[in-house]
Amino acid sequence: MFSLTTRSFKRTIVPMKIIADTNTFIAVALNEPEKAKIIQITEGHELIAPDVLPFEVGNALTAMMKKNRLKREEVESAWGIIQQIPVDLRQTDIKYALSIAIRYNLYAYDAYFLACAEKLHSPLLTLDRGMQKIAKEIGITILE
Repeated sequence: MFSLTTRSFKRTIVPMKIIADTNTFIAVALNEPEKAKIIQITEGHELIAPDVLPFEVGNALTAMMKKNRLKREEVESAWGIIQQIPVDLRQTDIKYALSIAIRYNLYAYDAYFLACAEKLHSPLLTLDRGMQKIAKEIGITILE
């Protein structure tokens, strides 16, 4: 028996594990122009970062304060906002990350995120163009 019927298909979105760079958290907390796009890309997905993320965020916020880009209250407010963003912190393989840093002449902090993305076979979300270029060379998918 054959019949023509209208089938409705449900579109299922499978959550991705996205490696999110420090600058994406800062952009969201400080209401930077990229905030809406970052939220759109990550909504419904799992954010992952190396366990050094809180230290790098703290350093970035205080560096901005020292350069008079942020006031003390803004540093504390941004930290509070970032603390509300769910993120799975993964142990950093420093030896492996250092090999990436040496090979590509990077800061170790950038290499921690690249190593995490490569080891987990997950896409990377970063606003850093230089890091995007190296990630592509390594074979890491970039979310833009």
